[in-house]
Amino acid sequence: MSQSTPAPPDDSPGEELPTVAPRLRDLRRRSGLTLEAAAGRVGLSPAHLSRLETGRRTPSLPMLLALARTYGTTVSDLLGEAIPERDPIVRSDRMEPQQAGGWTYWRAGGSGRAMQALRLHVPPGGGGQAELVRVHPGEEWLYVTSGRLRLTLGESTHLLDAGDAAHFDSLTPHRIAAASPGGVDLLFMHTLMQSAATELCLGGTTPTRRGMP
Repeated sequence: MSQSTPAPPDDSPGEELPTVAPRLRDLRRRSGLTLEAAAGRVGLSPAHLSRLETGRRTPSLPMLLALARTYGTTVSDLLGEAIPERDPIVRSDRMEPQQAGGWTYWRAGGSGRAMQALRLHVPPGGGGQAELVRVHPGEEWLYVTSGRLRLTLGESTHLLDAGDAAHFDSLTPHRIAAASPGGVDLLFMHTLMQSAATELCLGGTTPTRRGMP
């Protein structure tokens, strides 16, 4: 990677997710990655990743997604949400809202799968994430349930209303933001895949990639 990507500004002292820190460290070591190698894959400095692993900082949702992809697992696994059996049904009363980086999300799928399903609420202004550009292997699908969504794919910007959907290759640099005063609600699915050549990049409007062979 030609330059380090600034850490998301919404990380905060690590008190909300006490189980994440040791899990991050264990998964990194199990993956055979040094602190420097793992940090480079997610666009962090080694010092910042070290703070996440020791619980001195709490990762945002985008950072959890980046770390999960790097270690070949899911956000649910990072959070220690172990489910004894893979029940195919997710009841509404079990979808507890969680917040990360100003967004509210509900897990709408099972853990340990090759695909992750979420319900998302993106507030007006993006909650600090409006300028985050993501690039990673796999595919994404989203469906707007209420409000208006601004979806940027590469150099193109699209406005999606309730009932509109998008399905795209997530190697295309992309970002999402609310384009309506009350924010936007959507269903969101993405595949969990790894690649040594491309990474999830956060921060700024221009994605940074590791050099490809």
